[in-house]
Amino acid sequence: MTGGRLLYGANVHANGIRQHYLRYGGTGGGTGGGAGTPLILVPGITSPAVTWGFVAERLGERFDIYVLDVRGRGLSDAGEGLDYGLDAMADDVAAFAEALGLRDFVLLGHSMGARVAVRMRRRHPTAAVGRIVLVDPPVSGPGRRPYPAQLGWYIDSIRLARSGADWEAMRPFLPAWSEEHLRLRAEWLHTCNEDAITATYHGFHEDDIHGDVPHLDVPTLLVVAGKAGVILPEDEAELRSLLPSLRVERVAGAGHMIPWDDFDGFFAAIDPFLNAP
Repeated sequence: MTGGRLLYGANVHANGIRQHYLRYGGTGGGTGGGAGTPLILVPGITSPAVTWGFVAERLGERFDIYVLDVRGRGLSDAGEGLDYGLDAMADDVAAFAEALGLRDFVLLGHSMGARVAVRMRRRHPTAAVGRIVLVDPPVSGPGRRPYPAQLGWYIDSIRLARSGADWEAMRPFLPAWSEEHLRLRAEWLHTCNEDAITATYHGFHEDDIHGDVPHLDVPTLLVVAGKAGVILPEDEAELRSLLPSLRVERVAGAGHMIPWDDFDGFFAAIDPFLNAP
């Protein structure tokens, strides 16, 4: 056993682009060998893979973790002309799993990454997904309540990071975060492509994932941030009506970045689902 430590970063060519990922734990699945269950972690709109390391280390104690740099973030492909739409990101995940030979894997997505997971399952119903964890996905869409964050919040912080700002300049954007997390964000936020972030943000309002939800035909958990206002009780009720088998856990004291706000509460929400037979 290697515990939950970072093993390595690597790249794979899948869905026509270079996808960078970080692997933690190394106890299982795919081309790496072993007997553990693989888990693909898809971060949110401005979260390169490295920023999820503290979560991946904990998950890596039991799972074989692959944290993705979603296209346009971190060290994966980015640039003008690249398709940053939801369908393309969903296809990336399916192609990534296939390229590495991952089977019966857990798909865990946060925010944008959760929307990617929902769309991936509908577009790739034969992909070897064992279970899905959706962490506070935006439920905005055409004719629906707007996503509560503003695009300018993301773009302003990215431009500040690109100018060489230090961690203290990040604090007004995320005042509750620790110095350690703010330093990591200041180091990596500049790798988020503005076109990618803008396309994703507009996609929050133009793509409706509700039609995809009934196609989640594997055990699925929804984790709701109690203080974020992203998923309200009426949204939760609608999702339950679309997928009666949906399990829901609420982390009452956390904002949208749940593991940053309540690390133990996040794992209390997901562990029973992940540990179930």
